Amino acid sequence: MNNRKFKGLELCIHLVLIAGVMVVAFPFLWMILSSLKSLPDFYRFSFWPKKIDFSAYQFILQETDFLKWYWNSLLVGLIVTVSCLIFNSLVGYTLAKYKFPGVKIIFILILSTLMIPTEMLVIPWYVMGTKVNLIDSYLGIMFPGLIEAFGVFLMRQFMLGIPDDLLDAARMDGMSEFKIWWRIAIPQVKPALSALGIITFLGNWNAYLWPVIVTSTDSMRTLPVGISLYATGDSGGIQWNTIMGMSTLAVLPMVIVFLLFQRQIVEGITLTGVKG
Repeated sequence: MNNRKFKGLELCIHLVLIAGVMVVAFPFLWMILSSLKSLPDFYRFSFWPKKIDFSAYQFILQETDFLKWYWNSLLVGLIVTVSCLIFNSLVGYTLAKYKFPGVKIIFILILSTLMIPTEMLVIPWYVMGTKVNLIDSYLGIMFPGLIEAFGVFLMRQFMLGIPDDLLDAARMDGMSEFKIWWRIAIPQVKPALSALGIITFLGNWNAYLWPVIVTSTDSMRTLPVGISLYATGDSGGIQWNTIMGMSTLAVLPMVIVFLLFQRQIVEGITLTGVKG
């Protein structure tokens, strides 16, 4: 009897999970199928396309700057991610393993910046960017995210778990502080680095508010900003099948990142949740 109850409970859990997957996957499937419709076919409001039509993708690749926007988002995401991994881990290592006057105050000040909404920061960012000629440039898009308070906090918490005896032994062997950080500390916090890198890349890939403010020409726009032109009709009318095609292509890097690093994502999230 207990075995039957267990199997019944297991079946119910699987049914609930399948229903959840269907709810989550439906919008993505609808987006992909809609991108394979012609514009008149799109307004038929049918789930399946009447006829497979690649005109939206042809228009995207031949008549828009989509590939340029794609490159801009990829370049910004990669550079900002590498910068965050390097500088956040350096600052986190310093705050965790060095004792000097004011270290706690510095850490609290860094954490306090997390309480400031991004919407309040775009004005000083823009003023500063205007004064140093960063408007409508790659560096202008990237500089707010080159080092982040959340990354510093995350890396410091993980660096605290590294035994001080291990670092002292490396110093006795004559290793420089930079080598200790690179060869001893970094390998100990790889799960945190993986989680931080993935979160940072996806966050910059999807960023909209700051890129739309700091860019003014088509050649410098990122994917979310470029797609928004067609979503608002600024390009001469709302072409929904084109928007769905752009969105489908924009989702591909996120899917690839998840498929390649799903183990690191789960491990990093789990460790982040239990690390004190």
